[in-house]
Amino acid sequence: MKLNQINTLLVLGLALSLAVTGCRTKHPDVTKLPDRGATAGSGKTPGEGEKIGDAGKPTDASGGLSTAEFNVDDFNQDRAALAAQTVHFDFDSSVVKASEKANVEAVASALKSDTAAKLLIEGHCDERGTEEYNRSLGERRALALRESLATLSVDPMRVKTISYGEDKPADPGHDESAWRKNRRGEFVLLHPK
Repeated sequence: MKLNQINTLLVLGLALSLAVTGCRTKHPDVTKLPDRGATAGSGKTPGEGEKIGDAGKPTDASGGLSTAEFNVDDFNQDRAALAAQTVHFDFDSSVVKASEKANVEAVASALKSDTAAKLLIEGHCDERGTEEYNRSLGERRALALRESLATLSVDPMRVKTISYGEDKPADPGHDESAWRKNRRGEFVLLHPK
């Protein structure tokens, strides 16, 4: 009888300790951005100062917000201004291809010449893959473009990212030609109202 009580207490203790500790959550890797004071060729390495944390929010090394986010609704959206600079990605990739670097440089140049403007980067995917995976891949694509702009001395705090995953295809087709057009990052120039 005493052995049953001891076994019961041990099982309850084990269950309680598992309930208290729970499952360990793995935090996603963060995208490191250069320090806002860094300029191209300054010798500073990316990652000094700022990181992009969960949901693309800028964080400092301690994990707190480094500056306030801006609200896209407070700006007029100019989709036509940078439509020609849309960046396309390879299948299942968020790497900005060398052939697309000229588009990123053109966007950086436009932002440098219009200091009042901000930028929205939209990440898109083709229809293959789960909705959740495509939403995540779209976010990685948008963040990769933001990081590329940061290496060209564009202040990352002027850039907001969003992922639409597979929700807004450029081409509604269901073949490789359509998918190639849908794997993209679009730039929307934002001007204060």
